[in-house]
Amino acid sequence: MFTPLPTPEEMTAWDRAALEQFGLRADMLMENAGSAALEVLKEAYGSLEGTQVLLIAGGGNNGGDAFALARRLLDEGAVPLVLHTKGKAAYKAEARLHLELAKRCGVELRHLPAARAEKTLASVDTPHILIDALLGTGFTGALRPETLGIVRAMNRLAESAFVLALDIPSGLDGLTGMPRPEAVHADVTVCLHAIKLGCSLPSAAPYVGECISRGIGIPKAATAVAPARHGMLTDRLFDLLIAPPAELHKGRAGHVLILGGSEGLTGAAQLSALGALRAGAGLVTIGCPRGVLAEVKAGFPDFMALPLGCGTTWTPECISGLLPSLGKYDSIVIGPGLGRDRGAAEFLALFPAAAAAAVDKGWSSPCVYDADALFHLAQAPQLLQGLPKDAILTPHPGEMARMLGMGMGQLQANRLSAAERFTEKHAQVLVLKGAGTLVCQGQRTLISPISAPNLAVGGSGDVLSGVIAACLARGIAPLQASCLGVYWHGMCGTYLAQAFPGRGNLPTEIAHTLPVILKERASC
Repeated sequence: MFTPLPTPEEMTAWDRAALEQFGLRADMLMENAGSAALEVLKEAYGSLEGTQVLLIAGGGNNGGDAFALARRLLDEGAVPLVLHTKGKAAYKAEARLHLELAKRCGVELRHLPAARAEKTLASVDTPHILIDALLGTGFTGALRPETLGIVRAMNRLAESAFVLALDIPSGLDGLTGMPRPEAVHADVTVCLHAIKLGCSLPSAAPYVGECISRGIGIPKAATAVAPARHGMLTDRLFDLLIAPPAELHKGRAGHVLILGGSEGLTGAAQLSALGALRAGAGLVTIGCPRGVLAEVKAGFPDFMALPLGCGTTWTPECISGLLPSLGKYDSIVIGPGLGRDRGAAEFLALFPAAAAAAVDKGWSSPCVYDADALFHLAQAPQLLQGLPKDAILTPHPGEMARMLGMGMGQLQANRLSAAERFTEKHAQVLVLKGAGTLVCQGQRTLISPISAPNLAVGGSGDVLSGVIAACLARGIAPLQASCLGVYWHGMCGTYLAQAFPGRGNLPTEIAHTLPVILKERASC
């Protein structure tokens, strides 16, 4: 269900384990890296016969990979030129071996002294293909002035050349995916053995181009030495959806309760309910203040309603009407359209205790806290501390920033760090929405590969909360249900881009697309 996304540190540990514990040879891994890069280049570019290929080789293992690739390019009929940033004598061990092998095979090699590198590159004729092997995933900090000059010169060549980056575009941080302060703009990045964490983040998208992973012979057992904390959501999440039996009835398909809706804010609860139904819930009930019951039900015979209290807003008295029926529901969403007034805050403060009492009587349904519920939790951190571990929080960036007490810009500058900072202190599942949605719990962080502008519409998050609740109602564990909901919802955004390439789709259409995604997947 998840593809590992190693950090640079974890990848180093995997390399070391492959060499020291499993007996692989470093020169063989380098040879495999050159072979993998050639395979990706041929797939992306086509025939290499007669192409002029410029390879910029740094002083580390990336440089060695470039020497191995250059030799193979020569065998394909290309005309490779390697500009290496270190003198030949400075290359050691397997990198030196592949340098000498490339030289003996006839590859043209030239030293690219740092002091003259930018000027030298400016005088080079633009090649058909540029290979970026300057810096690897071990790069940290900021580019030194002379290296920054090389990166800028490579980007000038990239305006006319096809660019393949080996493992990661030079200048990109392998942990955060941020340029430091600039990075090579690649058309394709071939990630050796696994896509690195930094390459998977939305901030890296302008630099990595198409990101392709290729194995180089590191045994799977070697990765067990330092299992990756981060992973990427994949299509295999749909395997969690067991095909319904022929005798299925609504009572066994999951009953979702949406606690939300108030005067002027009934649409959010309706969208959450619609998301749950379209995701396969057998029954959906909206619990709402009695005074907005007609508005909640208007035009929607598809779901039931539970009137609570007496007025049009939430009050502590709404709890008494909820308690007798709480045990009927398989999952709950609390927050869409709840409102931000004092009454809603008081109701929310009472709800965890009421739910805990129901748990003591055998009820164990998990809850999704969304929208206005998150606003109140941010105002009362003690409530957040008291939530059960299986609760799911689904903030958008503004709500997340409020819960962490930080600025929106500060959060967006490093979403991953902010999310993990939150889960270090809180045991619940966190779903930080946005491009490359993050799903975190404890030491595990899972990243959606989907960035879909068609999801950037009011009400989209309400639909997502209903989808996650429907997955919970099927009996799927909270972390997995959150991942499945995020991926499924994201696929709807990708699908809708075909019919609405300039956006303009409605949030209801996101919900209506949910079963279409399953149909499309079944037909593949």
